[in-house]
Order: sequence, then structure tokens, then C-alpha cells
Amino acid sequence: MPVPWFLLSLALGRSPAVLPLERLVGPQNTARCSPGLSCHLWDGDLLCLPGNIVSPSGPVLVPTHLQTELMLRCHQETDCDLCVRVAVHLAVHGHWQEPKDEEQFGRAGDSELEEARNASLQAQVVLSFNSYTTARCVLLEVKVPAAFVQPGQSVGSVVFDCFEAALGAEVQIWSYTQPMYQKELNFTQQLPDCKGHEVRDSIQSCWALPWLNVSADGDDVYLVLDVSKEQHFGLSLYWNQVENSVKHWWHRNLTGPQNITLNHTDLVPCLCIQVWPLEPDSTRTSICPFRKDARAHRNLWRAAQLQLLPPRGWRLDAPCSLPAEATLCWQALGGGPCQPLVPPMTRENVTVNKALEFPLLEGHPNLCVQVSSWEKLQLQECLWSDSLGPLKDDMLLVETRGPQDNRSLCALEPSGCTPLLSRTTTMAAHLGEHLLQDLQSGQCLQLWNDDLGALWACPMNKYTHQRWALVWLACLLFAAVLFLLLLLKKGHVKGWLRLLKEDVHVGAAARGRAALLLYSADDEGFECLVGALASALCQLPLRVAVDLWSRRELSAHGPLAWFHAQRRQTLQEGGVVILLFSPGAVALCHEWLQDRASALGAHSAHDAFAASLNCVLPDFLQGRAPGRYVGAYFDSLLRPDAVPALFRAVPVLALPSQLPDFLRALQGPGIPHPGRLGDRAEQVSQALQPVLDSCLRPPGTPETGCEMGPEKGDRT
Repeated sequence: MPVPWFLLSLALGRSPAVLPLERLVGPQNTARCSPGLSCHLWDGDLLCLPGNIVSPSGPVLVPTHLQTELMLRCHQETDCDLCVRVAVHLAVHGHWQEPKDEEQFGRAGDSELEEARNASLQAQVVLSFNSYTTARCVLLEVKVPAAFVQPGQSVGSVVFDCFEAALGAEVQIWSYTQPMYQKELNFTQQLPDCKGHEVRDSIQSCWALPWLNVSADGDDVYLVLDVSKEQHFGLSLYWNQVENSVKHWWHRNLTGPQNITLNHTDLVPCLCIQVWPLEPDSTRTSICPFRKDARAHRNLWRAAQLQLLPPRGWRLDAPCSLPAEATLCWQALGGGPCQPLVPPMTRENVTVNKALEFPLLEGHPNLCVQVSSWEKLQLQECLWSDSLGPLKDDMLLVETRGPQDNRSLCALEPSGCTPLLSRTTTMAAHLGEHLLQDLQSGQCLQLWNDDLGALWACPMNKYTHQRWALVWLACLLFAAVLFLLLLLKKGHVKGWLRLLKEDVHVGAAARGRAALLLYSADDEGFECLVGALASALCQLPLRVAVDLWSRRELSAHGPLAWFHAQRRQTLQEGGVVILLFSPGAVALCHEWLQDRASALGAHSAHDAFAASLNCVLPDFLQGRAPGRYVGAYFDSLLRPDAVPALFRAVPVLALPSQLPDFLRALQGPGIPHPGRLGDRAEQVSQALQPVLDSCLRPPGTPETGCEMGPEKGDRT
């Protein structure tokens, strides 16, 4: 049975822990004041025109504080609307001004001043109330006796009952006087919706909402909408993103009881559910039940992706906002952890889905981005590896600048930053003088420059070659001696050569060129055909990666993360990406070019082809595809002119009619003898033809089994 972790029932009785709201009976608005004050509410609403601020000639009343209270305005016992009571606190502002010319006015001026001081103060206070359904402006007239008038002192408050508003609305309230003696007060409040126990029993529009139960059972999440068969409701799933921006993900109009299943990989903390009756001006209720769910937070980091924005910009793409910090790190060619460049550089707070910029002068393939949350590393990506090539054998020099133009240089190594010209036994210390000469002669690339320091990347290739020269010479000498020894035993030479030849063939097959096969899963028959093609290519010196053999990895990490990892590894090893076109793949490419969001939203969670279009198509649009991609299609399933023209930048070959050319493009520079290439093409063709005939067999004809992997089994 599913175990519910969150239950929203919009038809429950009143909670005993929630105090009921005060009720007002009748439609009349009223105003009342603190003891000692008198007030009057003008009839009808007025037009809100604040005007300009003027300077008072004496003491005046000004609003100093706004206070609100939720109430219910009821027409009948169970027919109420939500209402907002507003209290405006008032104080005396300004002083009495003495006459400028006492001789001119004399006793007459004194008597007038005394008379003004003994008079009461009067003010016209304006209250403005705005929401997405309501806009009102009322005028309150307040009088304060002279005994209460003390400059700078509070005199009391005036209370207005009340402004009606819609459930769940955000309301804004302003208050000022006419004329205005200071800037108006403003107050913003979010009103409760039908989830609030204090309103659901008294507002009839809340009674029609359904019971919504969210529960989990293993890897599945169930949304149970419990309504009668005659009622129609709308259900929407959306991501509540940064600064309350909403991105809709799924929407349906439903009738009667419904059970909707979500995969646990779809959960993220900002995934919210909104439900409402399909009636005019109906009340909508939203809940976000996964904010504290541990799996949702893990899924959010799996879905997050770092993207390079040339020349030095970058962006963290994620469905929800993330508390994260980012810094640059240096990844050495020999492996090991990526070393953060803090200091001299600083950590930066990250805002998701917003373009940021590196404080760099130049990019470098060894520079990577680390994203951490609560001091835990979550993401690391070497963003320049695609555009600038694989990692380089460079040494990073860190220059630190102190007061009085003091400078120090150290080389970043796995053990730390080693000062140049030091007596340690590290490579940087041994080559310290040479690295300084390279830096002074301009052979090092400056990556970053600031008042606090600089970063330099110095090539190490020439020193690595010098160090290994003696080693290679010793190896050649050893090989020559071994060859001479073998010649002394001619009887064993032929057997040795035969064994060596077999080892070379086995090693070549094991070290064959990497190939990533991308396809659209049109149907089960086409998947069988793809499995047969991949299995046949594995018999050649090719290492084939295909999502058909990686179901578990796809389910664990998602198709986008799987594709990025396979593509990066394949291209770094000098491999090739195979685009296998089918009617479904061609349609998906056309949809992507027309409307990216709708093209990718309705495909399977295991469809790596759909997930890959975000990277594959930009490679073709920006001219990076030649040499990295090869296209293919089955000539019995697709016409040659059906392949989009964009992909003609690389070879697009028909199978099995152009198999020799296809294998020649896959195997790259080391092309075997034409006779052997023909034999391999015939071998692949024989493996494909039975499965291809099965795909083209008319309905009702018995099907043959198909191989799903190199070991004739699905790697799931």
C-alpha cells in the first residue's frame, strides 16, 4: 500500500487549534476611533490621487503605522467572504510657528497663536486597497482634541471595516492624508486560500474543491484526485522558480476520480500542484509538497547543468533556485582532484538560469567550474574541453602581489602550491628556473590578472619529452637485445610471430575507436534493428555505446546526464558520434527546430536522442560537426531526401547499400586493406539483413528474435 507523506484534504472539518475569525454581518462599511478621537467615514469610494508633498504651517496629523486583521463578512451563517480590517495609527507632525515680526503683530498675533493652539486638529486620511480583483479608495475624517496635540506624539488610531478580497490574493494597502505632508505608507499582505482552516468552513467556494492525496510507493509517486464523476476539475503541475516566476510543466482537465503516477526522478523541490473547479472565477489552490523531500533535492542537482556562454560567460541551468557558490579550479592532465583557485580568486554566489561571467582574460581546457552547496561539492564541469580540446600538459603558475610591489610565484601541484626556486623534490621546484625563463620570454599564457595577483599557464611538453628521451632510448635498446636473442632461436620465431599477431588483433579490437550511437526509439522492431547494428559493429575494432545497453544508468542519472558523459568521453578519445535517422528521429529534429519546448517534453525518460538535441543541433549550427559526427539511415525505412539538410554537413550514408563507406568513416585514419573492409561490410550486412527483413515483414507474419547487445542480451 502507498505510504502517504503529505495529505491535503480541502473538505476536512475545522481544526480545534485554529481560532475562528471575527464575523461581520451586513454589507455596510464602518469606521471607529480610539477613545478621545472622533471620526467619520465618507459615503462612497473616491478617486485616489495622492498629489505632491507640501510643508505644513503648524502641527498636522500623519499616518505612522498600518495594521491589518483578517475577518469574515457574512451574508448568511455559512455564506461569507474574506475581508481585511485596516487600522491606521496617527501622530502629530510639525510645530507651531512663532510670528516673524512681533512688533508689527503685537498682542493680536499672540492671541491668534493661542487660539490656534487651543483648537482641535483635523485630518482627512485616505486608505487605498488593491488586489488583482479589487481596487478601492475610501476617505476617513479624523478630529483630535487640543489636549491630545503634542508634537511628535501618537494620538491613537482609526479602524476601517473592511475591504473584501479574493482567497489567496496578494493585496497592497496605502495610506496618506489630503493634502500630503509626508510619503504615503504602504503594506503588502498575502491572503490565505482554501487550505487555511480559518476560512474553509465558512466560504462556500472552498467546499467544491477536491480531496488531493500525494503518496509514495517505491519509485512511483501518486496524485489521487477524489471527486465525484459529475464534477470537472483542472490540475496543473508547475515549477515555482526564482522570484516567484512560474514555468508550467503539465496541465490536464479531469473528470471524476483520477490517479496520476509520477516517476520519482521527476520530483524537484519547487514542483507544485494547482487544482481548481472548471467554473468561471473559481478558486485555485496550490501546494508545493516536495520542498523538504530528500529525493527531490537529489534530483534537482542531477538535473542541474553548467553551460558555457562564449567567450567567457557561463550559466547554471536548473528547474529550481539553488543555494550555491561557484569557483574555478585547475584540473591537471595526470588526474587527481581539481584544485580550487581560492585564493587568489573568490567564490561567487550563483543565481540559476542567469548568465554570469568569469573574470578571465583567456579560456583554457584545464580550467573547470565547481559548484558547491553548504560546503559540499555538487557539480564540476570543464566547460572549455569541447571548444578548446582535451586537457593540456600545462603548469599553472600563481602570482601573488603584496604591498610595496612585493611579488611571489608558486606552481600549483597536487601537493599544493610549490614556490619556484625552492629546494623541494617536486617537478615544479626542479624546473623552477626554466619556468621563470618561459614566463619572462612570453611563452606562458596569462589567464587572469587582478590587483591581488595573476594566473599563468606554462606548457610542459618540452620538459616532458626531455625527461622521457632516455627512457625511450633504454626501451629501444632492450627491444634490440630481445630481437637478437630471438634470432638465436629460429625455431621459436615463427610461433612467436603467430602469437604476436593474434595479440595485436585482440588488442586492436579491445582498443578500437569509440562510437556513440544515437537513435530515436520509434518502436520495438526498430530497437531490435539498432541492437543488431550495434552488436555487429562491436565485432569490428569499435567500442560502441548505445542507450539500449544502459537502461539502469539512464534511470539513475537521466538521459541528458548519460548523453553528456558519453559524448564527452567519446570525443576526448577521438571517437565519433553516429546519428541513426529514422522517421521518428527526422520528425523530432523538425519539431526541435520549430518549437524546442514542445519537441522535448513528450518523450520517454530513456530517449537519449531527444535529450541529445540540445547539444547535437548547436554543433551543426555552429560548424563543429565535421570530423565528430557520421549520419546513417536504413534505405528501406527512409528516403534519402528525408534527412534534414542541416545534417548534410557530415557524411549521411544508406545502410546496408553503403556499408563499406560507412565503416570507412567510422574507423577513421587507420583504414584497413580494401579487401578486409569488404569482408567486414559483408559480415555486418549478414547480421543486419534478418532483422531488417523482420522489420519489413507484413503484420501477422511470425517474427524472429533479435539480439539486443554484444552478448545477445539486453544490458538492463
